[in-house]
Amino acid sequence: MGLVRSADTLASLDGRNFDSAACDVTDQVSVDGLIPKLHGIPLAIYCVSSGRGGADTYAAVYRDGLRRVLESWAPRRMIFVSSTSVYGQTDGSLVNEESPAVPDRETGRILLAAEDMALAAGGSVARLSGIYGPGRSVLLRKFLSGEALLEDGGNRWINQIHRDDAAKALANLAKASTIPGLYNVTDNSPATQREVYGWMADFLNRPLPPEGVADFNRKRGWTSKKVSNAKLLSIGWSPEFSSYRDALPRLLANSGIYSKE
Repeated sequence: MGLVRSADTLASLDGRNFDSAACDVTDQVSVDGLIPKLHGIPLAIYCVSSGRGGADTYAAVYRDGLRRVLESWAPRRMIFVSSTSVYGQTDGSLVNEESPAVPDRETGRILLAAEDMALAAGGSVARLSGIYGPGRSVLLRKFLSGEALLEDGGNRWINQIHRDDAAKALANLAKASTIPGLYNVTDNSPATQREVYGWMADFLNRPLPPEGVADFNRKRGWTSKKVSNAKLLSIGWSPEFSSYRDALPRLLANSGIYSKE
């Protein structure tokens, strides 16, 4: 069963080949209303969004919402979708699932608290890097609109994952044979901001963005690290898009905002 928060989104799922329902995980009554259908389900994938909210929203949706689901539905297996933003490294080092996760933002600390709940319940945690896909790429949008900057020289490391590859990773983690635990979900090619914008500039025959001051007030913190996906690769997953550069032609062709002549 697919669950969404709003009635409008639920209506968009009409005609799909699976059941769907609306559920607000911040509302105990809403969660309990699905107990007859969902109590003891074999697998729950908890993938929610803060809707650009701050720490209070994160706590309500990620941490407290997960607690409600675990207590009310008691799924036999759980996958919690988290973020590589929990790694607070700023030195460009390579990080894996055993690296310290010490985020400098309250939002990251809330994610860690939710991760601990999922792991304590015997579940898995999927730490996704920056998601992009059809109609969704912050860096490409900024480049095309002229908003892009090479922050502090553009040397900050960026980690990304295509939407479809992220979905395939969750499917791999859902297999009964997968050992529960932490898994980084990211492509094979961490790249600096300068490299990513360089790929766009080369493909579109445009200049690189100008240099500018780094935005240290990012909601998820300012970090610079290379995230390893070796553990996820070891269970049989491999990305269709090994790097953002590989996906760029299709992103542009499908975007409707630019087509290369």
